[in-house]
This record gives sequence, C-alpha cells and structure tokens, in this order.
Amino acid sequence: MKKLYRSRTEKMIFGVCGGIGEYFNVDPNVVRIGAILCGCAGFGLIAYFVCALIVPEQPVV
Repeated sequence: MKKLYRSRTEKMIFGVCGGIGEYFNVDPNVVRIGAILCGCAGFGLIAYFVCALIVPEQPVV
C-alpha cells in the first residue's frame, strides 16, 4: 500500500508538493504550479502548511 510522505529529494520548502508528485507519479513542478494557483485563491497557503505539519517526512531507507 502506498503512503503519502513529504519528499526528501524533491523539496523546495517542506517537500509537500514533491511528496504529492511522487505519490501520484506526476512531475512535482506541475503540483507546485497547482499549489501556487490555489494560493492565489486564498486557501492554498493554509492547506500547504497544514500538510507540512500533518504529512510525515519520507523515512530514510
């Protein structure tokens, strides 16, 4: 079963967008653009920081 983690390798701030990109097998830059567009709508920034607090960091292998 797949689990959502914050990425250790594909990160700019907290690795949330990189982790979502790895989970859905999508380029993390596409997720980042979506996050920026949601941020302009007002709720994206809050959602990003909530995810940064809730989603665990990827374990070291």
